[in-house]
Amino acid sequence: MSNILEARHVVKRYAGHTALDKVSIEVPAGSIFGLLGPNGAGKTSLIRIINQITAPDEGEIILLGEKLQPKHIEVIGYLPEERGLYKKMKVGEQLLYLAQLKGMSKAEATEKLKHWFIKFDIKDWWNKNVEDLSKGMQQKTQFIATIVHEPKLIILDEPFSGFDPINANLLKDEILELKEKGTTIIFSTHRMESVEELCDHIALINKSKVVLHGAKKEVKNRFRDNSYTIEFIGTLNANPLFFEVLDSKPLEDGITQSHIKLVEGVSVNQMITVLLEQVMLISFNENIPSFNEIFIKVVGGEANDIL
Repeated sequence: MSNILEARHVVKRYAGHTALDKVSIEVPAGSIFGLLGPNGAGKTSLIRIINQITAPDEGEIILLGEKLQPKHIEVIGYLPEERGLYKKMKVGEQLLYLAQLKGMSKAEATEKLKHWFIKFDIKDWWNKNVEDLSKGMQQKTQFIATIVHEPKLIILDEPFSGFDPINANLLKDEILELKEKGTTIIFSTHRMESVEELCDHIALINKSKVVLHGAKKEVKNRFRDNSYTIEFIGTLNANPLFFEVLDSKPLEDGITQSHIKLVEGVSVNQMITVLLEQVMLISFNENIPSFNEIFIKVVGGEANDIL
């Protein structure tokens, strides 16, 4: 898969503070790319550079095979975390204005906006002032402003902020539909459950540096630790040649749950064979780390040499 966007050794400094320190990422075309990191890590600085709000002090951004240029603003849609609608303007008037800033004609913008107003069932919002909308309604309005010009690259910064569960699911469905149509989405969030659900690739920035990146499945595989959760009937004893028992607790109906760790070099089939000699297995599952666990481990400084 080719990359729609690449950041190459990007450096950004503010009054003696280095916000980005030789940051490099590759965003595959047609993917949902999670840009992750704690507050102050440098995510927003990188997003602002991609949107040409600021420029890098060193390095470069490559978009669609070219060095980033002013013309590229028309192929990017950006939903910032801090929403920026004009409170006194009417919704329809404002969306027409924003669409034309992205290079659309008034007639084309009107047609596209009608489609989205019907799709989101918000036809009666057209003549409302933005200040009369709830926060969630304003979020939905700005999402339309972000995608109405059908950009090739969409950048969503905490897109679910302010949405109730129903509208958050609506937005997730739209994001997945956009991906199916070939749109690339950079998705910046603190919500790791959304990363698990939506993202294909991730980059984790911490203290101005990229500390983890790759395809979601491949990143998870790096953090597998050969531990398993089993449920069984019988008495389990650790076997130092095959596995150690980390902890155990009784469940109902004579079932026990244990966390065990496979000895290095032992296959899963070998371990199961040894287990079946002792107990009757009810269930057997590998413990795959969640992105929340990975995030805490990496940002907490417990992982080294993982790029």
